[in-house]
Parts: sequence; C-alpha cells; structure tokens
Amino acid sequence: MQNKRKLILSLVIIFAINIALISFIQCVQNANAVSYRRGSTGSVVREIQTRLSNWGYYFGSIDGIFGSKTEEAVRFFQRKNGLSQDGVAGPATLSALGINPSSGATSRSNDVNLLARLISAEARGEPYRGQVAVGAVVLNRTKHPSFPNTISGVIYQKGAFTCLQDGQFYQPVAESAYKAAQDALNGWDPAGGAIYYFNPSTATSAWIWSRPLIVTIGKHRFCA
Repeated sequence: MQNKRKLILSLVIIFAINIALISFIQCVQNANAVSYRRGSTGSVVREIQTRLSNWGYYFGSIDGIFGSKTEEAVRFFQRKNGLSQDGVAGPATLSALGINPSSGATSRSNDVNLLARLISAEARGEPYRGQVAVGAVVLNRTKHPSFPNTISGVIYQKGAFTCLQDGQFYQPVAESAYKAAQDALNGWDPAGGAIYYFNPSTATSAWIWSRPLIVTIGKHRFCA
C-alpha cells in the first residue's frame, strides 16, 4: 500500500511539473510573438498605418510611430473584424491586415519587401538593370545627408515618389522586383551613386533636368 501511495505521489508530481513546463513554454512563445503596440516604430508600423489609412480606419500621419491615434485605429479595425480589442497589432491582427513580418522575418526582409514594392511601382516594365538601379537610388539616399537614413524614411518621405500618391505603390508586386531589391541591398548599383532618377517623357519639374546625368537605363535618367 505504501509503495502504491509513493507511486501515485510521484505521478502527481510529474504531472504537475509537466503542466508547469507547458505553461512556461506558452508564456515564452507569447512573449516572443511578433506584436506592435504604443511606442513601437519602424517600417512595419508604417505599413500598419498605411493599410488602416487606405481602409478608412486611420487619419493620422504615416510616420512609422505607433502612437495613440494608431492605437485607436487598431482598436477600431479589431472591433470591425471581430478581434480582441486590445489596441495591439499582434499575430491575429497583423494577419487580418495582410501583414506577416514574423515567420522568421528580420528587419532586412522587411527592407526587401518595402524596397521591392517601390521598385515594382516605379520601374515595372523597365529592364532588370533599371529596376535594381531604382532600388540603389533609395539606398544611396539613406547615406546622403539630405535624406532620411532609413529605407522606410526615404520611401515615405513626403513628395519623394509619385507612386505613393497615385496608388501604384499598393498594387501587386512584380516577382522580379524582389530579386532586384535583394541585388540592390547586396551592393549592386547600376545607377552609379545616383540619388535622383526621372522619366524624360513624363517629368514635369524643370529642376530635375538641372541634375548632372550619370547614366540612362531604359526610360529613366539617373542623376547626381
């Protein structure tokens, strides 16, 4: 009888330890889950703001800073989509927004996606070398004192790229643009250090013609 009690006690202890271990693992997984909340910053926050703005949930600045207005917009979106209304863009909310920054994603992969979207919008139909060159211009700007020092900052800079105003930026991304973005990030610069480019047949600014020409690729002139 005593041995049986010891066995039962041992099984209870083992069961309790297993339950505690499972709870610990779940806590760790929840802590490591990708989520964005008040105080978060970066390109993913910009994407959250952009999508919420496009869908009529957010009316603040698209600045990559998760503030009170972004939190309110996230709550509004969550309420309309049957999600937990905590104001945090966690996995379920990000999925509903069509954003997947996790699944092994890093800041570099976010940069690839953002840069690819711009390349696709600005250089769809251009020679592959010209697509890489557009990506290189963005990267060259991050190193130039006259521009923001991040890819998202350069792309979302007010008035920098017409594709953000005419809606092309939000169209499906061409497959070649992802490879072009990666090549640009890996250091290929067909633009020769250019920080500007334009299409002579559609340019409306007289000023852009004053920029020193570096190279012409496809329909674009790349300038210093």
